[in-house]
Amino acid sequence: MTGSRTPAGVLRRLTVVLAATALMFAGISVTSTAWAATGTVNTAGASLTVRSGPHVGSTAVGSVADGASITIDCQTYGDTVTGTYGTSNVWDHVPAKGGYVSDAYVYTGSDTLVAPLCGSTAQSCSGSGLGNPRTCAEAVTWAKNHVTTNYVSDYAGRCDHVVGLAYGWSHSGSTSARSHWLAIPSRYKYAGDTSVPAGGLAFFSGGSQGYGHVMISIGSGYFLSTDIHGSGTFTRTTISEIKSKWGQTYSGWAQPWFQINH
Repeated sequence: MTGSRTPAGVLRRLTVVLAATALMFAGISVTSTAWAATGTVNTAGASLTVRSGPHVGSTAVGSVADGASITIDCQTYGDTVTGTYGTSNVWDHVPAKGGYVSDAYVYTGSDTLVAPLCGSTAQSCSGSGLGNPRTCAEAVTWAKNHVTTNYVSDYAGRCDHVVGLAYGWSHSGSTSARSHWLAIPSRYKYAGDTSVPAGGLAFFSGGSQGYGHVMISIGSGYFLSTDIHGSGTFTRTTISEIKSKWGQTYSGWAQPWFQINH
């Protein structure tokens, strides 16, 4: 990450995207190591801790010296960290160290992702066997078609209801987002995983009444959520924004399992 975008960073990002696109059309499978990026650690002195996951509480598995160059084979979203290059929820995976470092302390020449999302092909959204009226892709389309910055009474304070609507239900069958999360069988849940595929449901705990929150992923680290940009709205956001603006704790994501039909 860098505090100001540089032409070199933009050109590098464009080159990666164009090259990846060309290979996809050619039918070539691209591995993460083929698209590794480089960065330079800048902590103003101290070594940068490498952690087992993209969280400040994850186990320390090593460190990288200030000023050292690192190879980044993929990036992901995790805890928000304020560092040399501002505030970021992006974490860089350093294969040589077997862990992650906060992108807030790494100069990459770009303010956007410079490597593939970690585990982007590991899990996908699937409603197989869940009996939803809509597929994951259809639910994402519904959500995108209903984005609004205007007040909609049916959306205000009804996040769990709205994700149910996205999947074609008249309601979710749960009394709150938190109760929905707790009811989902463990085989459909990915606790703490921030790499949420399009159509996956991201859950949080907390809130003034403990109801938590849920929103639908549209891919690439973005989600559509009720209320985050005004009561009754339905707009794009991130896990980081929900955590920082509302102070809620991220629980994880789940496949589209609803109590209404279970």
